[in-house]
Amino acid sequence: MKRRKLLLIAMVLAVVALFSACSQSSNDMHDGYYSAEMVSFDEHSWKEFLTIYVSDDRIITVEYNAKNASGFIKSWDMNYMRTMKEIAGTYPNEYTRTYASSLLDLQDASEVDAITGATHSYHNFQALAEAAIAQARAGDKQVALVEFPESDDEAAEG
Repeated sequence: MKRRKLLLIAMVLAVVALFSACSQSSNDMHDGYYSAEMVSFDEHSWKEFLTIYVSDDRIITVEYNAKNASGFIKSWDMNYMRTMKEIAGTYPNEYTRTYASSLLDLQDASEVDAITGATHSYHNFQALAEAAIAQARAGDKQVALVEFPESDDEAAEG
């Protein structure tokens, strides 16, 4: 009788362990908030960052923007916005929302298309999104620090 109880307990524990191991694959994202930011400020004194909220292995919210050393948000800078709109045809409040919305819809940073006039930020966005998603897969809530990606121009020169 005692042996039968031990066998039953061992079987229950084995089934529980099996279901626990199968419930989260290494590609699944853990629930919670995950962030990534550039390792330093760019040549215009902005540091881009991205935060995602994950629930049930899906990205539920995305915040992508940049801040200066005092914490002022780039998409709030009206002078920068006007100047960039004239020169590039887009501006931070537009492209940050578009990139974030695309990631939310597509759930894959590599599927997001670049916006003409915001390709530099596009490369940073992709690197930040990939880093935040990697943090979510690992369940690591620390802010990931991301190096600036090498641009196509730098790759051709180097």
